[in-house]
Order: sequence, then C-alpha cells, then structure tokens
Amino acid sequence: MAFVVKKTISGKDYYYLNENKRIDGKVKTKSLAYLGKTKKEAEKKAKEIIENMEKKEIPKEKMKKEEQKIESSKISIDDLANFCKAKGFIFRSSDIYGGFAGFWDFGPLGIELLNNIKKEWWNFFVHQKENMVGMEASIISHPRTWVASGHVANFSDVAVYCPKCKLSTKIDKSEVGKVKCEKCGGQYEVKGEFSLMFKTKVGALDAVDAYLRGETAQGMFMDFKLIQQTSRMQLPFGIAQIGRCFRNEIAPRDFLFRSREFHIGEFEFFINPEEKKCELLDAKHFDVEFNFLDAETQREEKSILKKVQMKELLKKEKLEEWHAYWLAEQIIWLKKIGLTEIKIREHTKDELSHYSSATFDIDYEYPFGSKEIAGNANRGQFDLTNHQRESKQNLEIFDEKYKNKVLPKVIEPTFGIERIFLAVLTKAYNYDSERQNVVLKIPAILSPIKAAVFPIVKREDLEKISEEIVNNLKKDLHVVYDSSGSIGRRYSRNDEIGTPYCITIDDESIKNKDATIRDRDTKKQIRVKISELKNILNQLINGEIELDNAGKKVK
Repeated sequence: MAFVVKKTISGKDYYYLNENKRIDGKVKTKSLAYLGKTKKEAEKKAKEIIENMEKKEIPKEKMKKEEQKIESSKISIDDLANFCKAKGFIFRSSDIYGGFAGFWDFGPLGIELLNNIKKEWWNFFVHQKENMVGMEASIISHPRTWVASGHVANFSDVAVYCPKCKLSTKIDKSEVGKVKCEKCGGQYEVKGEFSLMFKTKVGALDAVDAYLRGETAQGMFMDFKLIQQTSRMQLPFGIAQIGRCFRNEIAPRDFLFRSREFHIGEFEFFINPEEKKCELLDAKHFDVEFNFLDAETQREEKSILKKVQMKELLKKEKLEEWHAYWLAEQIIWLKKIGLTEIKIREHTKDELSHYSSATFDIDYEYPFGSKEIAGNANRGQFDLTNHQRESKQNLEIFDEKYKNKVLPKVIEPTFGIERIFLAVLTKAYNYDSERQNVVLKIPAILSPIKAAVFPIVKREDLEKISEEIVNNLKKDLHVVYDSSGSIGRRYSRNDEIGTPYCITIDDESIKNKDATIRDRDTKKQIRVKISELKNILNQLINGEIELDNAGKKVK
C-alpha cells in the first residue's frame, strides 16, 4: 500500500509517495515519487499516481522520472544559505550580534572548499604555465594608487529606491531612467552616486586618508617592473594573485554572490603592443565551444545565445589572439572543475569599464539567474600609463624579441572566488529520494574531506586498523575517522558534506588485509588492498582512474 510521508530538509518540507514491500522476507520501504512542497499538492498528486498504479497505466519510465525529480531541481539561494550554515560551510559574520550585511565567515568545511578552489586555480594558471609568476600585494597601498587607477573618480554606483515596494538597490549609470524596479516594476527614485571604495585612516597624529583595495590588479601593476627584473621574466609574461578585496556595496545580496569583502583571483598578462600573434594558441583553444551573447544582439535588446567556437570570434575580430587564448583557458578551467553551465557575454561599448577596450563576462546559471562568475578584459596600456604619469617613474621594459623598450599592454582574466564557491555548491546540491538524504556531489578534487574511514562496528581490532589507515592517509589527504552510529548513518553524514569516498574496515579486512571503498555518487563499492589505498585514492580523486577499474567490485 502506497502512503504519503513528509521529510524536513534544511527547514523546508518535502512530500514523497512511499510503499512498503516484502523483499527476501524483510519489509523494505521504497520511495515511488516526489510529490511537492505542500500537503495539498502532495495529496492531489498522490491520488493521481495511486489511481494510475491501480489501473496499471503508469509506465516504469514515468515513475523513475517522478522518483528522480527532486534530484535535478534547483535549490533556492536562501535554502542553500541555511544548508551551508547547518553543515559548517558558511556563517554570517558576527552572527551572535545578528550578522553584518555583506560579510561572511567560512566554517570548517567552507575554508577547506575555498582553499581547494584556490589551490586548483593556482596550479592551473601559475604552476602549469611557464610564463606566469605569483605575488601577494598589501591590502592598503599609497592613496595615489587609486587616483592613478581611476577608482577615486570612477569607481561608483547609483543608489536607487522604489517607493512602491521599498526596495533599495543599485543600477549602472547607463541605466538611469531606463530600468524599472526588478521586484514590482515600479519607477525608481535616484538617491545619489556613491563611491564603492572603503575609506580608512593610516597613522595616528598625522593620519592620512587611504583605501582598502577594491581590486587586486593595482598591486601587480605597481610591482610589475620589480617582478620582471627579480624573476628575470621576458615578454610576454603574467603576474597572478589571489587576495581579499573590499567594495562598499549599496545593496549586498544573494548570499555570497554580492558581498562587501571577497576574494578575487586574477592575473595581469603583459604583452608587447607590437605582438599580434599568440604562439600558444592551438586546436584546443580554437575549438573551445560555448554559448555566446554578442554586443550586436544586446543592442537590439535581445538575449538570444549562439553556440560558437573561439575561432569564430577571432575570425570576426571580436578579440585579439592573446585575449582569445586566455578566455579559452578560463573556460577550460571552469569546465575542469565541473562548471559547464556557462555563457560568454560581450560588453557593449557603453558599459565598458573606464580601463577596458574589450571585456567579456563569463556568466553562470545560478538559482537566481545568469550572473557573472569571471571576466576577461583588455586593459591595454591604461594602468601602466597612468601609474607612470602619477609616480613619475619610468615603467618601460626592454623586450629581447623586438629589441625595443616598451610599455606593455595588458590582458586581465579575473575570477570571483566566492562566486565559484557558490556555483560549485549550487551544482553539487542534490536530494536523493532513494537514500532520503542530501548528496553533495562536489568534484572530488575540490571536496573538503577526501575520504572518511569507518570500522564497520565499534570493536578494538577494527578500530585499530581504521586509525592506522587514517594516520597514513593524513600525510597526503584530508581524511576523517568516524565510528559513531550505524554504517548507513555514517554514509549519509558524509554524503551530505560532499565526501567522495568512504573506506570501511570489516572482518574480511583482518583476514585479507583489504578494505572497502564506497563511491558517494553511485554507491558502488570495491575492495582494495590496504597497502594500495593511498595510491588508488589519489588516482580516483585526480580522475586518473575509474572506480570500476580500481579494485574488485563488491556485489
């Protein structure tokens, strides 16, 4: 007999149609379908399904589709924020005082995920590139930095207010008088233009006005010549940095997406202005395919996406070769960490930043809409020219290839690290109706915890082997030991926080010196020798081997 059950997940109610069946002499509960979020909706849908089942009119394919519905549904941004708090990923900063708008703290799992994202970014864009070095600049720099960069004069937003629904937000200067309230469609009232720079005082008796940096780029421009000399770099080359930035946002919102303190990962790539060819461009870059929204389509007030390859943008002279190379590399990296739901949007001329001659946004499909996750700007010689003029220091360098002194032009790929963090969690969040718990399908390379080790029961000999395995694996991987609760509950706990592999020690482990590895996403299990565990886990995490080929399958 089928019956309706309610499950509460992250404070939200979900209804399912379950059925008890006797299998091999035991009564087991099977979830037949997801029914919705309200009791009324669930009862109505359950009635229809039961009637069809009685008439034997419901195909197995449809039942399977119903059963998997919630797995593919999007989680709201508010529900994701609640989930992150409950699991220790993200907390409101100063939570005991009611929080502080636009500021967030990373919890134990959150900091691991954040660091793993930064590590993968650094490996891909710095360590794996021959022409890239890194640095970390000070958060506060000389006040003239921001005069030269144009931030003091241009880094501002227009604050608007809707008297109809009381919404306060910001809009671009180009949108004044053109856009209506995003919430109710009412007419905005302009409240003024506000600087996004956080101002502070440096010094005590002779305090001077200074700013918290609004971007990491300026530190790389100011140290560009020092780094070129000390690292013996030749054009073309890049300087990379991941660091905290601060923007006094008028209306911080959408959880981590728009906050007042955040991390940017970006690099400035310096090129001789005479350099037109990029020798690193190859078929891998030319054939990169993506959804594209060009400037012409936007000027027609349309949002039709076109599936294109990078070579088509080059043919239409939408961007220069070095620009195309780094945009392709950005797309390749985002897809490598599982973020395939992206599109590229070309900036129209009236929305270009004060420093850019060509900019492309990389947008991700979040639950609250398609929003920018990364960008790529051709900054030309804007910054170096301005810093050279303001500082009265010669920033030209000698180019061995062209045998001339030049002020390089710059291509700047930029990533919002918190926005990537948010996208990874958004995509990873799944509710498995069969397991009746959340499965956080974070790519293994990014997962906060790589593996959990369990003795199948609390017994001294099994616990001893488990602890020895943990101590050995900890030298290379972030692993945890868990002996509390049933084995099923331990699996569920780790599914919910994204642990890709669970290792179980049982009686066979004592006899055969092996262990079970269970995969988070498929629930498949294999047995491998304990002596080979570390090597096999590393291969699985790095995607070098499939689970089915890593050991003996467990039926």
